[in-house]
Amino acid sequence: MFALASGIIIANIYYSQPLLATIAPTFGFTPSRLGFLVTLTQIGYAGGMLLIVPLGDVLNRRTLIVSLLLLTVLALLAVALSPSFMLFAAASLILGVTSTAAQLQVPFAASLATDQERGHVVGTVMSGLLLGILLARTVSGTIAHLAGWRTVYGVAAVMILVLTVCLARALPQDKRGNQTWRYDHLMGSLLTLLREHPAIGLRSLYGALGYASFSVFWTALTFLLSAAPYHYSEAKIGAFGLAGAAGALAAGSAGRMADRGHGHRATGIFSAVMLVSFAFIYLGAHSLVALLIGVLLLDVGVQGMHISNQSVIYALAPDARSRITTIYLTAYFFGGAIGSSAASVAYEKAGWLGVCLVGTLFSGLLLGAWLVAQYSQKKSNRPDIRAITHNFSRESQT
Repeated sequence: MFALASGIIIANIYYSQPLLATIAPTFGFTPSRLGFLVTLTQIGYAGGMLLIVPLGDVLNRRTLIVSLLLLTVLALLAVALSPSFMLFAAASLILGVTSTAAQLQVPFAASLATDQERGHVVGTVMSGLLLGILLARTVSGTIAHLAGWRTVYGVAAVMILVLTVCLARALPQDKRGNQTWRYDHLMGSLLTLLREHPAIGLRSLYGALGYASFSVFWTALTFLLSAAPYHYSEAKIGAFGLAGAAGALAAGSAGRMADRGHGHRATGIFSAVMLVSFAFIYLGAHSLVALLIGVLLLDVGVQGMHISNQSVIYALAPDARSRITTIYLTAYFFGGAIGSSAASVAYEKAGWLGVCLVGTLFSGLLLGAWLVAQYSQKKSNRPDIRAITHNFSRESQT
């Protein structure tokens, strides 16, 4: 249920990606200029991560999730019925904020798991969430091709309403919510967590760079496939989500690697896979086979790294998993927003080559950050010659 719900909820902020070429004429924009719409929704999502998800550590999570989902239904209806672009954009921003209900469920599931199976449980829930991210494109492209883009959001509103009823009945009881707490202290504790657990900050950097690479590609893909030589419809563009969905299969294996203590090594492997993927993505401008290989490699890398990150950080402070989620995913989706913006600018300035260069830059920075962290860790684990000499001298004197 957690995996299914997370996938359905997170899909709300990705329905627009394959529809940019269809939505743009409705409001008098070109598709490339409307690319910032994806950025706007992701900014709303990051804002919700920062301001709402920490409440999962002090409030009844069941009540909080159901309340956010009811607001999500209203936001979806506002998007579907919006007569002007300003209302459409405002509703999209609010939709991003309320869709953070998906991320309240990941730490909720982690808190119900044992230490030995937490990585696998997080991987299972994240598999559902990641499938939602990728299959959202397929669903929205198909529905828009048959009945128009507004119908996509109307159908989504019905799905979320049904899901809300199901979760209200099926979610485990959460006894918290009676303790005394202050919101400013709760938010201040985010900085305390970063000071006490530097790994959270490092993993947040990994996540931001990885998701920036992911967003660069998926935002610009619509521009490539709707133009020569492909000239694909919304349904065909959305179908690329099926190819990317194979990457979600990496989530479970990444979680199991983290359970066995190999989370750091897995991060390096998945980062390298992401970097290599952009060579195939570049060739994909004129080769469908190369593009599909690039999509598969990119999604395997991003999803696997994401699960490795979460498996590591959720083991650090069991009583603060919602706040850890806030720190990590706020950085993660701000990285995605930067990637989406960069994709639109790069495509306008330098076409598909510019998109691939930007994606390679983010992936290269990620791999570089991992290598620096590995070097620093090995250096810190080396014996200090001065300390050894000092101890030897004391033992000799004794």
